[in-house]
Amino acid sequence: MAAPTSQQPSVTEREARQVAEAAREQGWRKPSFAKELFLGRFRLDLIHPHPQPAGEDVRRGEEFLAKLRDFCETRIDSARIEREARIPDEVINGLKELGALGMKIDIKYGGLGLTQVYYNRALALVGSVNPAIGALLSAHQSIGVPQPLKIFGTQEQKDTFLPRCARTDITAFLLTEPDVGSDPARLATTAVPDGDSYVLDGVKLWTTNGVVADLLVVMARVPKAEGRKGGITAFVVEADSEGITVENRNAFMGLRGLENGVTRFHRVRVPAANRIGPEGAGLKIALTTLNTGRLSLPAMCVGAGKWCLKIAREWSAAREQWGKPVAFHEAVGQKISFIAATTFALEAVVDLSSQMADENRNDIRIEAALAKLYGSEMGCLMADELVQIRGGRGFETAESLAARGERAVPAEQLLRDLRINRIFEGSTEIMHLLIAREAVDAHLSVAGDLIDPEKSLSDKAKAGAKAGGFYARWLPKLVAGPGQLPNSYGEFNPDGHVDLSGHLRYVERSARKLARSTFYAMSRWQGKMETKQGFLGRIVDIGAELFAMSAACVRAEHLRATGEHGREAYQLADVFCSQSRVRVDELFGRLWHNTDELDRKVTKGVLGGSYTWLEEGIVDPSGDGAWIADATPGPSKRENVHRPIR
Repeated sequence: MAAPTSQQPSVTEREARQVAEAAREQGWRKPSFAKELFLGRFRLDLIHPHPQPAGEDVRRGEEFLAKLRDFCETRIDSARIEREARIPDEVINGLKELGALGMKIDIKYGGLGLTQVYYNRALALVGSVNPAIGALLSAHQSIGVPQPLKIFGTQEQKDTFLPRCARTDITAFLLTEPDVGSDPARLATTAVPDGDSYVLDGVKLWTTNGVVADLLVVMARVPKAEGRKGGITAFVVEADSEGITVENRNAFMGLRGLENGVTRFHRVRVPAANRIGPEGAGLKIALTTLNTGRLSLPAMCVGAGKWCLKIAREWSAAREQWGKPVAFHEAVGQKISFIAATTFALEAVVDLSSQMADENRNDIRIEAALAKLYGSEMGCLMADELVQIRGGRGFETAESLAARGERAVPAEQLLRDLRINRIFEGSTEIMHLLIAREAVDAHLSVAGDLIDPEKSLSDKAKAGAKAGGFYARWLPKLVAGPGQLPNSYGEFNPDGHVDLSGHLRYVERSARKLARSTFYAMSRWQGKMETKQGFLGRIVDIGAELFAMSAACVRAEHLRATGEHGREAYQLADVFCSQSRVRVDELFGRLWHNTDELDRKVTKGVLGGSYTWLEEGIVDPSGDGAWIADATPGPSKRENVHRPIR
């Protein structure tokens, strides 16, 4: 058996990009609303009329939500979890008995078989009580063992592991390492073939659920060899296997009940039968799993927004300043309007994306990524606005409020708990790049060789001919469209309701403008386009706003058509779209008028030591130690803090 390596794989920027590109899902076999939007084509027909769940799915979903609500109200003490920094075992066992571990697992394996819509609503509900519980259930089902096995597992693997995942076993997903985050090409954990097994060596960081997990999905690098492709590969690993040590339970600014740790593998033997998919398919499995898995985070942000709205409403009516409730002071009222409108739109985005995932008629990889990006950013903003509305009480802990006789409102805790969502499962910065890559996929497929410096002149000539035909057909369509016709989208202007058709015309015009801007940038920067992260981030943020506006209008019309708060829904959609249009106009302006170049110069100066004088006059309270912990493979020297819950 080959000895494990102790060195980090050395890769160039280009090699790292090639690894990420190889893992990306290449084809588009189904239509995508968001992909079309970035190409300047507003395909409202792909999302309107709003897709609907089947009656039986609704019945089972509502039945479970009723049981889960009762459990949340009677069995979960969120203040205790915050105080003790741990979810009590009896709560987790109660969730197991309820079937919450198997919400997304098929009934034939002992799960509840809920749709994505109801799974997300369940996460929003339980996450509103305590986000750490939502994170535990999400990490187990959205990215843990059940989801990759559902898509890529063999029948034997499903029969073996899914019944356990549905009722008893908590699972975790292990990809990140101390020196490897969003650059998986440098993955150092190895899986060396040895007979009918693989031997794992390495260290994994931030293993959510890892402290209490029974089963793990582990990403490790199989060495290349003669007749063996090798590469990053996924494995199902028993968490109590010999050689696995949970060396630390990590603590964070929020999600204090999160069972997140550092896990070391030392000569851990894993049967080859536990490999998920072929060797080298690990990253593809991880990314495909996240296509719908990412919807869990914005779902919990929806729950947070609903709670923010409830507290803002109740508090702003009770608190008086200068002779009237603070809600009627414009500075506070604007914040309440923002929370209400954004919660409506975010729920529209999540419900629409989830229902499309259930129907499986559309490719929602961009929609899910946009939902995660938009939900995590807007969720933090809503929580921050709630803290501001509450004033000093927003900054005060719930425990302190209760101690002096006031309602224990954990507003500051919510702000701390939500902050990680901008980092979890792809940081905002990485999501910008991931979505931007998908958004320009059509361009790269026809013109990629033109801007690739390593392609030959003959390749570039062929690409030029191919691109010429594509752009000759595509560019003229970006000049005019339905957004310029005053009667377009008339069904969104029903009698007696606010007119939403103008907002949809704005979306259509803006989609074409977005596509023109992207094309111009590619023509201007060509191969350097991928380095213009500020520009790409704004392009994606515009797309996210346009998607949210579309979803909000479609949801409002659906609620009107079904008689459920239609008038109020139209009002919320109208104010959200009006707020969103202000943001979109600003983003369009910043595409070409910004400080990106100046920022690059200052950054270079900071790292070069030009401004160290600016740091004088302080004392750094940081402790000693390495910036990145040593992750050299070998036996553990720490106590094993793994504690499976029985």
